[in-house]
Amino acid sequence: MAPRPVWKGQIRLSLVSIPVEMYSATTSGASIAFRQIHEKSGKRIQYEKVVEGIGPVDKDEIVKGYEVSKDEYVLLTDEEIENVKLETKKTLELVQFVDSNSIPPLYFDKPYYVVPQDELAEDAFRVIRDALRQSHKTGLGQLALRGKEYLVALRPCGSGLLLETLHYEDEIRKSAPLFAEISDDGAEEDLLAVATQLIEKKTAKFDAKTYKNHYTEALKALIAEKRKKGGKATLSIEDDEPAPRSKGNVVDLMAALKQSLEGGSGGDAGGKAAGGARRKPAASAAKAKAAEPAKPKKAPAGSAAPRRKSA
Repeated sequence: MAPRPVWKGQIRLSLVSIPVEMYSATTSGASIAFRQIHEKSGKRIQYEKVVEGIGPVDKDEIVKGYEVSKDEYVLLTDEEIENVKLETKKTLELVQFVDSNSIPPLYFDKPYYVVPQDELAEDAFRVIRDALRQSHKTGLGQLALRGKEYLVALRPCGSGLLLETLHYEDEIRKSAPLFAEISDDGAEEDLLAVATQLIEKKTAKFDAKTYKNHYTEALKALIAEKRKKGGKATLSIEDDEPAPRSKGNVVDLMAALKQSLEGGSGGDAGGKAAGGARRKPAASAAKAKAAEPAKPKKAPAGSAAPRRKSA
């Protein structure tokens, strides 16, 4: 099924207008979605729209309301909301350009692909795309979408454009109160040197294909197994080992960094780096434990240990 555009309109740069379509660049289809089910009957739980003292109401009786004080609302119909005149509903005007690496990552929200609507729009579309790429700039503007006006960034992406919605300044939580307790002291030079070597050893080109969603894969395996065995299968896995407690010992930190540097290969994105060490099934762990040699028993309390003969 062909994707449907989430927005149609025009990009405007001064006197130049380019008809475009916008498509979501991400999908939630790969994730696992659950429904709430009544266990005894196996039927899905349904939710009704109800009004206190009245009961269930029809969908066409529902309007949107803005609460101005407790239990007092200004009611608005969908038509009234739709008729709010905003030029950004149909036009994305590029009002400013910034260096592409100058926007802090925490401002980025959701990505969309932007393509020309037709062949007539393609020439102007390519001009804007290539000019942004050559100048290493990102265009900024505002766009009304899903009942909200977004700040957006537009940049080249392959043969098209990538539009990303941005958070406004007042939507970003200030970090200072959270970071206030962290010391301003820098890291010790010897520790910093070893940590830098470890980072360099594990540095590799980013490739998203090497990273898998292990949680989703495990859930799919569990669902398939339960379906195969009539809902009676269980998936038994060991709990993760608890993280070692830190004693604040610099010597221990140096030893851990050096041990990390000596073990493993650089850029191991396909193995543990892709998702952490996989947990062993409980059965496999039990076999491994059984294969271990028995540890010598401690002498009972009060008994004397055998003395060595003097030479």
